Amino acid sequence: MRFIHIADVHLGAQPDAGSAYSAGRPQEIWESFSQVIALCEEEKTDVLLIAGDLFHRQPLLRELKEVNYLFSTLSHTQVVFIVGNHDYIKKGSYYRTFQWNENVHPLLGSELGYVMLQEFNLAVYGFSYHAREIREERYNLKAPGTAEYEILLAHGGDEKHVPVRTDAFENSGFDYVALGHIHKPQALVKNLAVYAGALEPVDKNDTGQHGFVRGEITEKGTHVEFVPYASREYIHLALRVNESMTNGSVKDYIKGTVEKRGVQNVYKFILRGYRDADVEFDTAHMDVYGNILEIEDETRPAYDYQKLYEENQDNLIGKFIGEFSGCTEGSIEYQALQEGVQALLENSLI
Repeated sequence: MRFIHIADVHLGAQPDAGSAYSAGRPQEIWESFSQVIALCEEEKTDVLLIAGDLFHRQPLLRELKEVNYLFSTLSHTQVVFIVGNHDYIKKGSYYRTFQWNENVHPLLGSELGYVMLQEFNLAVYGFSYHAREIREERYNLKAPGTAEYEILLAHGGDEKHVPVRTDAFENSGFDYVALGHIHKPQALVKNLAVYAGALEPVDKNDTGQHGFVRGEITEKGTHVEFVPYASREYIHLALRVNESMTNGSVKDYIKGTVEKRGVQNVYKFILRGYRDADVEFDTAHMDVYGNILEIEDETRPAYDYQKLYEENQDNLIGKFIGEFSGCTEGSIEYQALQEGVQALLENSLI
């Protein structure tokens, strides 16, 4: 039995994006989801597992119809999904009354339920959120033995959203635990309990690759692999500058870094090091491709301490520099000198 496991699609989200991509990012999430459906059809995937947060908030009726249409294009794949904390089933939710295509099997109960897929001798278990938070542990359970193969759909992993213990899965008896809620793909137990991560990154802290999990269950066991699939990636980088650099050279440095790492990605840069004391970096005008969320300037001015000392021998700055006479560059004392002089100059304590 071959499956694809996705989670945290967050349809309807307005992801963090640079100016060049902000308008189109919500549609890109829909496109990635549509492409996964098309891939299931192309590969004749047996089961598509969706481990919660298909939507970023309560879905509109027209959105459920769009999703259901995509599911209806699958001639072979059975779809099983649960609802997570973002699109939880509240009173009046369209989830409660929507009529899904015959190949779609939502597990919408607040208590553990299952669907039996006879053609694969497979039972898929899970429950959905009916509130924003579920603070109690609920995945300390054993596979009931309903079918030859058994999969658990689970959404959670922090103190407010069904806390998860790795050892609860190791001897659970399930053939696979498809996890959602944590946006970074990771295996809690290799080939057994796996977070697919968000299909597309939706927050600037969703760094690293995103995509889905492709897996297969046979009489020999379960094997899975992570498949990078997102159209963009959030990348955080620290860039080291020096006192010879100007606004123009730093802008070119950032531009070259973006071109090397991919102009389709979205960036946060942190500038570190020492700059010319006469230079102030204008970080608001260094975004050449419109894909930079933030540039933090943590640089410090590089002063000529001998010159400063000679100019300020009779005031506090000169006396302070004199106290560190002879300290070695790179030492703790030298760092204290740099930070102290910076503080004195910024506060004009002369």
